[in-house]
Amino acid sequence: MSSPFTPTKQPSPTDGPVAVVADDDAFFRLALTTLLVRRLGFARVVETGSLDEALAALAETPEASLALFDLRMPGMAGAASLSAVRECFPTVKAAILSGSTDRDDILTALAAGSHGYVPKTLSPPEVVSALEIILNGAIYVPPFLADLPVPAHSARGGKEAGDVSLTSLTRRQRDVLEQIVDGRSNKEIARILALGEGTVKVHVAALLRTLGVTNRAAAAALGARALGRT
Repeated sequence: MSSPFTPTKQPSPTDGPVAVVADDDAFFRLALTTLLVRRLGFARVVETGSLDEALAALAETPEASLALFDLRMPGMAGAASLSAVRECFPTVKAAILSGSTDRDDILTALAAGSHGYVPKTLSPPEVVSALEIILNGAIYVPPFLADLPVPAHSARGGKEAGDVSLTSLTRRQRDVLEQIVDGRSNKEIARILALGEGTVKVHVAALLRTLGVTNRAAAAALGARALGRT
């Protein structure tokens, strides 16, 4: 029989799952981290406040199994960013936690490959239940989605390559585009912009989606015209 004075072995940070939380609201990050650790058994949560920080954390934390993103935070460009995250980190369950309950936001996130859309208006027990659904391999959709009317203009027509202006790009995407126009590789762009190479890869993927092109050459040609370099 062990002595009551025998110290309890503390778990190692590698004894359980790891999550990445990306939200520029520090108080919400703290609350979400508490739920992930105390209610869902996560051993470690990496908190970030922007898309760049989240991408760097995912690149540096290959053991991460869950990534939660605020829909509107620095660097986030909606569905294009989420699609790129899913492409570059396919084994990570990625979901949106947002204050928006707009039908288009929800459907766009799901179409981009999100494993779920969790409104911040849910109570803590409801957030835990939603995340449990996601962690168990299903897609979480807020029940009220079925009650929202379908907007007359909800169908977003496809864009022809080149009809997206530079104003639709995030600052970081424009920085990356300028480097692509100059013919630089991801490794060179990473060094110039002081980013991880994996982070640059995600930004490039999101940039191609936003511009409606399929390769760097097309993005460079479009960018050169938009930047007045032709």
